[in-house]
Amino acid sequence: MVIVLKRGISPEQKDGLRSFLENRGYQVREIVGKEETIFGAVGSPRVDPREVELLAGVMKVIPISKPFKLASREMKTDDTLVSVGPLKIGGRRIVVIAGPCAVESREQILETAGLARASGAVMLRGGAFKPRSSPYSFQGLGEEGLRYLKEAGEAVGLPVVSEIVSTDHADMMKEYVDVFQIGARNMQNFELLKKVGHIGRPVILKRGLAATIEEWLMAAEYILSQGNDDVILCERGIRTFETFTRNTLDISAIPVIKNLSHLPIIVDPSHATGLREKVPPVGLAAIAAGADGLIVEMHPDPAAALSDGPQTLYPEQFEKLMRDIEALAVVVGKEVTKIPRASGPRPGVVPAVGDGMGEGRLRVSFQGARGAYSESALRGFFQQNPEAAPKKTFDDVFSSVLDGSSDYGIVPMENSLAGSIHENYDLLLRYPDIKIVGETKLRIVHSLMGIPEASLEDIRKVFSHPQGLAQCSRFLDEHPQMEGVPFYDTAGSVAFIAQEKRRDYGAIANEETAKIYGVKVLKTGIETNPLNYTRFFILARSDRKVDETPNRASLVFSTPDTPGSLFRCMGVLAEKRLNMKKLESRPIPGKPWRYMFYVDLEIPDDMDLFHQAVAELKKLSEEGLRVLGMYRV
Repeated sequence: MVIVLKRGISPEQKDGLRSFLENRGYQVREIVGKEETIFGAVGSPRVDPREVELLAGVMKVIPISKPFKLASREMKTDDTLVSVGPLKIGGRRIVVIAGPCAVESREQILETAGLARASGAVMLRGGAFKPRSSPYSFQGLGEEGLRYLKEAGEAVGLPVVSEIVSTDHADMMKEYVDVFQIGARNMQNFELLKKVGHIGRPVILKRGLAATIEEWLMAAEYILSQGNDDVILCERGIRTFETFTRNTLDISAIPVIKNLSHLPIIVDPSHATGLREKVPPVGLAAIAAGADGLIVEMHPDPAAALSDGPQTLYPEQFEKLMRDIEALAVVVGKEVTKIPRASGPRPGVVPAVGDGMGEGRLRVSFQGARGAYSESALRGFFQQNPEAAPKKTFDDVFSSVLDGSSDYGIVPMENSLAGSIHENYDLLLRYPDIKIVGETKLRIVHSLMGIPEASLEDIRKVFSHPQGLAQCSRFLDEHPQMEGVPFYDTAGSVAFIAQEKRRDYGAIANEETAKIYGVKVLKTGIETNPLNYTRFFILARSDRKVDETPNRASLVFSTPDTPGSLFRCMGVLAEKRLNMKKLESRPIPGKPWRYMFYVDLEIPDDMDLFHQAVAELKKLSEEGLRVLGMYRV
């Protein structure tokens, strides 16, 4: 059962409730959610829920109807984020795990690890104990392979994953691996499940060859029941009558799991298809369906692989797949998890933004009310679960970063439909001690909200930011009874209608605001143009060092009022072969009809070329040049 606790429950009341349940044979888990704290009581004893509801500090009791109790969304409404070193798996992040099917030699796994890391993988996979259909096939190198795997992971700064096939190997393997993998053949090896659950290391649990979704979640329940909450489900295809692929990927299992369970789910397109040319499209389809990541087989020379060569990607195929995932992530409203190139923080250097390696909880400020699109963007970018600090204005965001009350700030800079947010470009000039340290993109999906009692037909006035109203003009035209009313903020408009409690009031905003303010989504996806994206900058004080190799820079400079002055500046970039991603002019304050230029550049691997270009541009510019930030995208 789920016991929802009152907000003002005392520690004594909480201890008394726990003792009451445990004395009656229940296992008790405390789960702190965004909106409420609950006790999850699991076990075979039966207690009348009305008896529990009478106890001090209890708000209500909700029975769990599913046979999988701890894995159920009824037990925990928020998505579970599984921590693996600096990584978080689940939520708005996409993680990609890559490596060979089997560790074949020290040289092979070291080379593969370097290639995987360079292309963007954040975890390294490799089998040391290989359960094969034929006893004559390569069975792996055993503990020797695990030593090589660990060495390779440490060499490139990646956590490692390997399959466990026997309870006898568990204590030995925990010295080498960061994540245990339970293969499809062992999904219902219940003693093995209990063993890895007891160890407490994160577990990737693959679906069995012919297992139902309920059987799969019940297998996860074995691990969870041992006190291990860090379970990652993995759909790898099931056996059907089809023979054109190795297995049949049950892609519908992804949204089903998302509805039934709070556990993250990744997909293995390599074993699902068995054919390397099918791996990229199936992997992308899995991401589009909502998967939290992929686990992919990659080898420097698949033709020579000792295991599963036909389904293993060449390095160049894997690199292209990673680029395609980055492009798709924005569409599905997620962020691809990245690890900085450096293997760890240097002495005196703050860990990179978004790597989740820092101590304490980050405080990140944003403009708007709770649930604003900026808040969604920051939660997708930062690997930690940051404290989101809403601010009234963009100026307040910059000020909070400058005075140190926020570690970072996030501001929108450009919308794919409405163009640049010029106010924030101007603020970058007004705050010279603030720099850009990161970038993220978010797809903007507008929804119409109303109070719980309202229906679409009831709405007469629709409140939202003017830009939100403009971006939903077709929807409003189709509903002439609705009058668009400009409001200072999209999320703030939802808070307003929640406070007013009028059935005829609606608001257009991010659908995540509905839960925050207790309103109802009446219709989602009402934007006129679905190709609606916003680009955000992550801000920090200039004295905050970031341990990350940048690949993008933003500059601002002005040129003399002479023919060809801008052309000469562009010539410097062309000569150094620096790819310009954006060029925009803005008026210089106090100098009518004079302009400055904002430029976004790709930073090449040879950083000297960038620094040489900056030095030459400074000589050509009228009032100097300022580097607004160097960061990764």
